Amino acid sequence: MADDPRFLTLTDVAEVLNTSSAQVYALVRRGDLPAIKIGGRGQWRVERSQLEDFIQRMYADTKAFVDQHPFVEADVESD
Repeated sequence: MADDPRFLTLTDVAEVLNTSSAQVYALVRRGDLPAIKIGGRGQWRVERSQLEDFIQRMYADTKAFVDQHPFVEADVESD
């Protein structure tokens, strides 16, 4: 078996993203994170490349947010 499997379980994805399986399931169900449903019990799998694409999209989305909402430090009185 390969060290880097092509497909990850939702639990695996949650571990990579340091979040809960429920949050990953919500990302999948909303269509934010592409996944496939396999087998008679409908187990979800996320292709590793799709996870990496998702992460890159989140970096781009975050950059756009930061660019649109710049951090402004509170005015500090000088001595």
